[in-house]
Amino acid sequence: MPRPSVFFMPHFSHLIFDLDGTLADTKADLAAAANFMLVELGLPQLSPHRIASFVGHGARVLVAKALGPSHADFVDQGLALFMQYYAAHLLDQTRLYPGLDVLLTEAQARGIVLSILTNKPEAPSRAILAGLGVAPLFSAVIGGDTLPTKKPDPQGVFCLQRQTGVALQDTLLIGDSHVDYETSAAAKVMMCGVTWGFGADDFATLSPLFLVHTVEELDELLLS
Repeated sequence: MPRPSVFFMPHFSHLIFDLDGTLADTKADLAAAANFMLVELGLPQLSPHRIASFVGHGARVLVAKALGPSHADFVDQGLALFMQYYAAHLLDQTRLYPGLDVLLTEAQARGIVLSILTNKPEAPSRAILAGLGVAPLFSAVIGGDTLPTKKPDPQGVFCLQRQTGVALQDTLLIGDSHVDYETSAAAKVMMCGVTWGFGADDFATLSPLFLVHTVEELDELLLS
C-alpha cells in the first residue's frame, strides 16, 4: 500500500494500541519471569534481548521458544512457572514509553476512542494499564485469551469495532512488529508501525502505511 501524500492525512477516530513494545517497555519484567522459569527447570538463563525477540504471539509461544525444541515437553510446566512469577512482578520495571501518557490523555480529550489489542493475557494487561495509571483512558481491552483467536487473526479488531462503534476506515492500529502488521492487513485497517519496540527490525522488510521512530512523530501524525 503506498504511503499517503503529506497533503492527505486521514483523521482517526479510533486508535488500537498494542501493549508490549508499543505502549509499555515490558522487556525487563518478561525476561525476569522467563529466566525464573528456566532456572526452576534447571536450564541456563537467556539475555533480555533474546527473550524480547520471542514476544508477540502470547505467553505460551514465548515460553516454548525460551525452552527450545529439545525441552518441548516442559512447556505446560514452564508456562505455569512463568505466569506465577510474572503475575507477582508485572510492574517491577515496566514503564510507559516517555511521552505516551501525554499523547493518550490529549487524544482522549479530543474525543478519540482508545483501545488495546494485545496477545498478552487480558488480566495482566489490565493490571499493567492500571498500574501505569492509564487504564481509564481505554474504552476496551482485548487480550490473547479474551477471544478464541488472537493476533494476527483479525477477530480482535472486529470485536473492538463492535464495542466502540467506530468504523474500520476511521481506525488506526499502532504496533511494533510483524504481528501487528499482519493483523492490520487481515482486518483491512490502516497501520502505524513504531520502531522503539521489540520488533523494530521487522519494518526493514515491511511497509506499513505509516512508520514513526519517536513518540513526537506519533503525536504529530495523530494530533496535529
